[in-house]
Amino acid sequence: MISAIRKGTQKSEAGSRSLRASFWRRQLRQWHWISSALCLALVFLFAVTGFTLNHAASLEAEGVSTQAEFDLPATLVADLSAIEGEAELTAAQARAIQDATGVDLSGRVARNEYGEMIFDLARPGKDASLILDLNAAMAYSDQIDRGTIAKLNDLHKGRHAGAVWSLMIDFAAACFVVFAVTGFGLLWLQARMQPATWPLATLGAVLPLIAYILFVHA
Repeated sequence: MISAIRKGTQKSEAGSRSLRASFWRRQLRQWHWISSALCLALVFLFAVTGFTLNHAASLEAEGVSTQAEFDLPATLVADLSAIEGEAELTAAQARAIQDATGVDLSGRVARNEYGEMIFDLARPGKDASLILDLNAAMAYSDQIDRGTIAKLNDLHKGRHAGAVWSLMIDFAAACFVVFAVTGFGLLWLQARMQPATWPLATLGAVLPLIAYILFVHA
């Protein structure tokens, strides 16, 4: 009688463990494929741009420089000269600058330094600036286009890409973490059926450490 009770208890405990394992296996698989689906394109982008960034010196094209000069209307010069220190450009000022130079400075902050205003207009893959010389009533535009590879590399780093792209990088990082953690959980559950699991996982973790210790840290 006691033996039967013990066997029944053991079966119940085994069944409970099996249910828990089955639950976690389903959860891990579900979140693994969800995170992989969400970050598939981003993983590919960051993998490719990781390579291009690592070989930027040989892959990036020489920059193509474009320069231009523009006359500034007297009314605009007078309006901008009235700015002391720094202030956000008004809609009317930004529109007048765009009419004169073709550059949209809406929402930009102007800093008046001895009659000169410099605006950094850099974007991924492009270095650009606009200088307003109020003393000479002239505007000078300078742009260097560094090509598609440089643009991809800047996107990888989030350089000059804006707040929205920065949030996209954060989103990608969160997806990568979920993908890695759920992948580790699946490895843990499947390790008994795949003897090479932990040797391969250990190798993948140790190789970067060895490379760092031998070739970087020293």
